[in-house]
Amino acid sequence: AFLDETVRAGDAWMHTIRKGQVLRMIDVCGNQSGDVQIYNAADTSERYSAPNTITAQANTMIELGTVIRSNAGNALLTVIADTCGEHDTLGSGCSAEGNVIRYTGKTRYMHSCRDTFTKNLLNAGMSKRDQTCNLNFFTKVLLDSTGRLEFADGISGPGKYIEMRADMDVVFLLSNCAQLNNPCNDYNPTPLRMILWES
Repeated sequence: AFLDETVRAGDAWMHTIRKGQVLRMIDVCGNQSGDVQIYNAADTSERYSAPNTITAQANTMIELGTVIRSNAGNALLTVIADTCGEHDTLGSGCSAEGNVIRYTGKTRYMHSCRDTFTKNLLNAGMSKRDQTCNLNFFTKVLLDSTGRLEFADGISGPGKYIEMRADMDVVFLLSNCAQLNNPCNDYNPTPLRMILWES
């Protein structure tokens, strides 16, 4: 590994992953949610697409063998190892507005992944408009027969990981979620560890 960093809950990690390099994301303490946006490093207008990824594999979950696809249908990353399974593509990252709607006005100024994304995209010369659907690693959101989304509790555990190989040069933006109002983090936000290997 040429990079090994621990990201505290509430912090971001933004890195360019070159084609062929492998990223391992580790749920250090278990039941932590890592919200992620992914972009083509050469042209950030090409970015992760939930519809294209779901349609190509006929599955709403990210798991071993999943090819994470862009809005142009191209492969961004391929999952080559996974000890957790069933990472979410349906739930959006938490936002100040969403917190108020779901959990009352008292939560407006609590941490939100959407604010973390915006801050880091601005620092990279992008804008709030460059946010797109995000992946929620180590989180499972269930869709019931009425179309209601519910968080599944306790799908991950200490030391579980997902490993992805870059299929092109990508910008990988993680918001290590500090949400305290639903069970996506088991009500106890904890670190994620990011390890990168050369191809």
